[in-house]
Amino acid sequence: MRADRLISILLLLQNKGKLTTKQLSQELEVSERTIHRDMEALSISGIPVIAERGKSGGWKLLDKYKTNLTGLKTNEIMSLLISPSLQLLTDLGLANDWYEARQKILASVPNSYEQNTNDIWNRIHVDTSTWRQSTEKIESFKTLQQAIWDEKKLHIIYERAGGQCVERIVNPLGLVAKGSTWYLVAHSAGKFRNYRASRIQSATLTQEGFDRPNDFNLAHYWSSSTTEFIKSLPRYEVNVEVSPHIIQRIKFPGRFVQILQVESPLENGWIPVKLSFDAEQEAKEYILGFGDQIKIIHPNSLKKNIYDMAKAVVNFYEQEQTL
Repeated sequence: MRADRLISILLLLQNKGKLTTKQLSQELEVSERTIHRDMEALSISGIPVIAERGKSGGWKLLDKYKTNLTGLKTNEIMSLLISPSLQLLTDLGLANDWYEARQKILASVPNSYEQNTNDIWNRIHVDTSTWRQSTEKIESFKTLQQAIWDEKKLHIIYERAGGQCVERIVNPLGLVAKGSTWYLVAHSAGKFRNYRASRIQSATLTQEGFDRPNDFNLAHYWSSSTTEFIKSLPRYEVNVEVSPHIIQRIKFPGRFVQILQVESPLENGWIPVKLSFDAEQEAKEYILGFGDQIKIIHPNSLKKNIYDMAKAVVNFYEQEQTL
């Protein structure tokens, strides 16, 4: 729309000071003739645009022509300009809108803050992805968003963790990003439920609306839900003694292990540590991976199980050697 383009021109000139007709046409993806017509329209409407001739010429605004954001402190402006996760914005289809909003904020800040705001993106960057990123494919993400905004019920086919697929009619209330993983929060069968978005095999928007709970707060619900989920996780606790050579590696636990306690070193230099796992199998695999650098103190049953695992590995490779 032309009105949006005129605003974009004004913001670009406020942010960048001076731009040629060619630069504006490339930035806005229109012809140079269109830019000339737009500049004439801005001038007629009272915007003080000036055309400077010559090799270093271009379009600019009169000095001191600027709309200021009043009442905002430096830290408040910085909080608005901290870069969000571009991956999550892209998932939501809002990356371009965020860029436009950033331009508007930059065009509105007082001159005394202008340099600081331009520096923020070079000093703070937020990356919510993991080191070994595996992008989840979400087939019906746009449908989920539309249902949330339109307050329409959804018919979904959802694959549970065990592989079983179930059908549900749900009232979609919101989307939550946990790291780079999206969850649909919905009300179904009288309960609030969380659905991992990548496991939604299909989502069909119905024409039936629903009444969104007036007292529902997505952030508060998610905080409470995750707390209850963590409490419900099974715990398999193990007391071990750890070689000082690997203690630093132990202090950076993996996905399935949590350090509960680290005590002072013993006379032989080894360090007593209490570990927690979700299941015994995870404990066996984790501890066996460190070989003779971790000694199990309790439970005794784990000692025997790991001994049996280690013996099975030795037997396996002994048989391989004889082939």
